[in-house]
Amino acid sequence: MQHPSPDLLDAPIADPDVSRDARYANPFAPPDELEPDGEPAPRSLFGEILDWMLAPLLLLWPMSIAVTYLVAKSIANGPFDRALETDAYVLARQIQPVNGVAELRLPNATRDFLRADNVDSVFFQVLGTRGELVGGDADMPLPHDDDRPQPGIVEFRDDVLRGNDIRVAYTTVELPSLQQPVLVQVAETLDKRSQLANDIIKGVILPQFVILPLAIVLVWFGLSRGLAPLHALQSNIRARRPDDLSPLEASRAPPEIAPLVASFNDLLNRLEQNMELQKRFIADAAHQMKTPLAGLRTQAELALRQDVPAEVQRSLEQIATSSEHAARLVTQLLALARAENRMTGQIFSRVELTDLARLAVRDWVQAALAKGMDIGYEEPPHPVEVEGNVVMLREMLSNLIDNAIRYTPPGGRITVRVRTEDSDTRRVFLEVEDTGLGIPVAERKRVVERFYRILGREGDGSGLGLAIVREIVTMHRGTLDIEDHVYSEAPPKAGTLVRVGLQRVYPSRDKP
Repeated sequence: MQHPSPDLLDAPIADPDVSRDARYANPFAPPDELEPDGEPAPRSLFGEILDWMLAPLLLLWPMSIAVTYLVAKSIANGPFDRALETDAYVLARQIQPVNGVAELRLPNATRDFLRADNVDSVFFQVLGTRGELVGGDADMPLPHDDDRPQPGIVEFRDDVLRGNDIRVAYTTVELPSLQQPVLVQVAETLDKRSQLANDIIKGVILPQFVILPLAIVLVWFGLSRGLAPLHALQSNIRARRPDDLSPLEASRAPPEIAPLVASFNDLLNRLEQNMELQKRFIADAAHQMKTPLAGLRTQAELALRQDVPAEVQRSLEQIATSSEHAARLVTQLLALARAENRMTGQIFSRVELTDLARLAVRDWVQAALAKGMDIGYEEPPHPVEVEGNVVMLREMLSNLIDNAIRYTPPGGRITVRVRTEDSDTRRVFLEVEDTGLGIPVAERKRVVERFYRILGREGDGSGLGLAIVREIVTMHRGTLDIEDHVYSEAPPKAGTLVRVGLQRVYPSRDKP
C-alpha cells in the first residue's frame, strides 16, 4: 500500500473555514504566524527589548572611545608640558648680558639635555632685544606681540614648524643691562604625545573588545531569564488540551504579567459559560427539531397505509421522504456544529479503534443490503488504540460509510478497514473504499466543503458528510486523503478510497 498523499487539510480551499482552521491548528500562535501576506509582522517582545538595551550600548561605545581619546591626550600633555617648561627655565638661565647685548652660553651638558630625545623633534630659539637670533633655530614661528608673557612666566601654544605640528613653551627674560626682555622658546613635535595617547587608548579599548561581547551575552542571558515566565506561560497554554478551561496559576506569575493571567482566566471562565450555553442550545435544538420531523414522517407513513387516491399517496410519499431527508440534514448540521466547535468540552480518551469500526459497520449492514451491496470489514490481528472522542470518531466513520452507500450503484462493494504499517508504527489508518463512480482529482479539494456536491452526480446526500469528516479529523490532529480505489484492471474501473490517519497510542507496557 502506498503512503498517504499530502494532507487535504493543508490544501488551500476557497472557503472562509481556512482562516478558522489556521487559528484552530495553533490558537495561541504569535501574531507573525497569523499575519496576512504583504503586511509586516509585529516585532517580538524579546527582540524589541534587546534592541532598546543594546542600541544605546553600541551607540555609547564609540562616544566613550572619543572621550577616552580626549582624556588620554590631556593626560599625555601634562608631563610633556612640564618637561618643556623645565627646558625653557633651563635655557633662560643660560642667557647672560655681554657688552649690552644678550649672549647664550650653552654648555655641552645643557645642549645635550635639550637634544636628548631627538634632534629632529626638539627645537629652541633665543631672540635678543632687537629681535636678533642669539641661538637656536632661526625659523621657529614667533608669538604675537600681545601674547608675550611676563618675565619668569612660561606659556604654551600650538604652532607649525617645517610642516610639523609642534608644542611651544615660551617665556621672556629680563637682564639688568638690557632695556628689552629676551624671548626664549622651546618646542617639540607632537609625535611622542600622540604615541602616549594611543598607548593609553589601546590599554583602555582593547579590554573593551572583550568586555563588550561579554556584556552583550550577559544582556541576552539576563533578558532570556527575565522572559522565562512568559515562555513558561506560553508552553503551559500550548500544552493544554482544547477542552481544558481550568484557570492558570496566577500566584506563580511575576507581578508584571499577573494582570494578563487574571484577564486570561476571566476569559476562560466566560468561554466556559458560553460553551455550556451552546451545548445546551445544541441539545435543545436537536430535541425540538428532530421530534416534530420524526412525528411528521410517522404520520405520513400511517396515512400511506390507508386507502387514498394515487395523487394523495404520491404527496404522502414525498412528505415522508422529505421529512426523512430533513431529519438527516438536521442531524448532520448538529454534528457539524459540534465538530466545528472543537473546544466545546469534548472529552478525549483511549478508544479501541477496531471495536468502534466493527460496531459502526454493523449499524450500516441493513442499509447496504437494502441496496444489494456487499459491505465488508477488515482489521489487524491485534487491538489498535487511539486518543480521541468516541462519539466524534463514530460519527466520522458513519458519515464515510453513509457516503459510500449513497454514491455506490446497487450491487456494489464497500470495504471498511483498520490498517497499520510496520514502517510507521505510530500511525493507524482507517479506510473506506467503494466501487462507486469515484471522485475526480480536480474535485477532491472541494468535496470537503460544506454543501458542495459534484455537478451531475446523482444521490440524495446533503453535501455535509465529508465536511463533518474533515472537522473531526482536524479535531483529532489527523490526516484526510481521498484516492482512487482501482477494483478492475480490464476494463479499468476505479471507485473511491478515503483514508483517515490517526495518531496511535500504546499501553505503557508495550513498545511503540
